[in-house]
Amino acid sequence: MQVSVESTSALERRMTVGVSVERIETEVNKRLQQTARRAKVPGFRPGKVPMSVIRQRYEDAARQEALGDLIQSTFYEAVVEQKLNPAGAPAVEPKSFEKGKDLEYVATFEVFPEFTVGGFESIAIERLQADVADADVDNMLEILRKQNTRFEAAERAAENGDQLNIDFVGKIDGEAFAGGSAKGTQLVLGSGRMIPGFEDALVGVKAGEERVINPTFPADYQNLDLAGKTAEFTVTVNSIAAPQLPELNDDFFALFGVKEGGLEGFRAEVRKNMERELRQAIKSKVKNQVMDGLLAANPIEVPKALISNEVNRLRVQAVQQFGGNLKPEQLPAELFEEQAKRRVVLGLVVAEVVKQCELKPDDARVREMIQEMASAYQEPEQVVAWYYKNDQQMNEVRSVVLEEQVVDTVLQKANVTDKAVSYEEAVKPVEAPQTA
Repeated sequence: MQVSVESTSALERRMTVGVSVERIETEVNKRLQQTARRAKVPGFRPGKVPMSVIRQRYEDAARQEALGDLIQSTFYEAVVEQKLNPAGAPAVEPKSFEKGKDLEYVATFEVFPEFTVGGFESIAIERLQADVADADVDNMLEILRKQNTRFEAAERAAENGDQLNIDFVGKIDGEAFAGGSAKGTQLVLGSGRMIPGFEDALVGVKAGEERVINPTFPADYQNLDLAGKTAEFTVTVNSIAAPQLPELNDDFFALFGVKEGGLEGFRAEVRKNMERELRQAIKSKVKNQVMDGLLAANPIEVPKALISNEVNRLRVQAVQQFGGNLKPEQLPAELFEEQAKRRVVLGLVVAEVVKQCELKPDDARVREMIQEMASAYQEPEQVVAWYYKNDQQMNEVRSVVLEEQVVDTVLQKANVTDKAVSYEEAVKPVEAPQTA
């Protein structure tokens, strides 16, 4: 087998492979002999068909099969011989494909980049420090109460926070428009569910009242036919219900699985969950900064094939998440290219950190992470046992732990500044950067 390799770009390789005619004929004859043992030809007993007849009938198919298999097998032999690491399937172009002659073909493919990860010292990390204060627990209790608000009929004018049952008909320039009418809609005033001005105009209405209001659709409204236009809505108020917050009692605590300890027991459970959320939020923000720092310190070119594969995965995830009748390939690739490239680069960089620093998942940290996740359930021991019996789940946890160990490795050399903040600031999601 003759092999030559040409670098056509930083990552693309053009490899020419020559396969001797003797090797080709050996593979063809092997297939013909296999065919002869099972071929059914009129006038001959199975296994007794003369090879000349077998060759006449089946040689073309056997040769095509042999050539296809040889291209596949010799390609992998060649990349091993040349110490190449392909990133995706090759594009194969036959150069010489004639019977009785050597086979020669050209395989064009990309390889994984070779690089060394560095620049840890240049990475700046702001690590938040926070505690769960009693006031934070008090605030969380109020949030939980509001999430479980009941509404009871009220014989008074509507106020912000009330739930109204309404019918409405919307018109623009005297003409009804699609989606502008409904019956029996439940609307909480002040929720911001309707367009600006709609809910405010209903404050003070009474049950049975009909009110005409004139809100204006925002200039950036998704329906361009309505954007910026003032509508006339005729609203009929069927009923008004006032919010009733539940009492902090045993019945309320039982909704969250707390059946003992009263208010203090419930506060302790809420605090434990908040502390878990706080740890995860701080850890996540540090990890994101580390990953951003690794990307900035290690700019590398990545194979287009890997980005394309990742784009396809993101398309599938988008369809699964949002549903509808779309097929993944109908979603424009450019919607996902930036995210896909980031994922591919990070995957390669993180893998190189693991390799350079000879990291392996720490068994103690794996168990600690599983116990942390299991603590959110009523039967944590059963959850832990389930993880250890599930190889796929265990591998996922090991991958997360390995990423954490990569983060810890970077933090040992990075420029880390601790910043004391409130609980609310620590758990607040990081806002995505605005795009022009």
